Amino acid sequence: MDVLKEVFRGKFVDGLRTLHAEHKLSFYGTLAVLQNPKSFAAWLRPLFRSPWVVYSKRPFGGAQHALRYLGQYTHRVAISNHRLVTLADGMVTFRWRDSAHHSKKRLMTLPVNEFLRRFLLHVLPTGFVRIRYFGWMAHRRRGTSLPLCLQRLAQSGRFLQAEPAEKSPCAPRPLWTCPQCRGPMVLIKRLSSMELRWRSPPVPDGLQP
Repeated sequence: MDVLKEVFRGKFVDGLRTLHAEHKLSFYGTLAVLQNPKSFAAWLRPLFRSPWVVYSKRPFGGAQHALRYLGQYTHRVAISNHRLVTLADGMVTFRWRDSAHHSKKRLMTLPVNEFLRRFLLHVLPTGFVRIRYFGWMAHRRRGTSLPLCLQRLAQSGRFLQAEPAEKSPCAPRPLWTCPQCRGPMVLIKRLSSMELRWRSPPVPDGLQP
């Protein structure tokens, strides 16, 4: 790992020198002075005086594997129903995986209050979200930046136009399908996070006033 630190540092700094020599780096504001080759060389010099930290591990098994791995943290609850075993006499028994012993499955029994306390540790405070968008997809600027990106992309000539329906070999698949009948679902309206809090749960047909 020590050798990897030095090799990575050397290649990284050499890449910066190459980009600067080819005038592919831009500097603004207080960093504008780095456009000068001597100033840039002086700025790079201290990088060799501090140790670099590198981390190397086996790559993920493709995009699908990475998506499935990240999805466990963004679109799942702290514990799924199939891991719950029993609830009796104020005690909850559930399955857990012991990573210290080759991921062996074990049972744990906790009082209800302790189980709820641990579960609620995974609930985000008010105002926090699991996934945050940044850059041109940030919520505050997406309304103006997204149409601008599409406009610039169309002007660049690299915008892929959809083929006419008669030339398409098959009809496009719907984005959302009903989990019951598998029919296409049509998006009518998107609710904001505040509207979702105000919206009451649906009332069954038989209980309509």
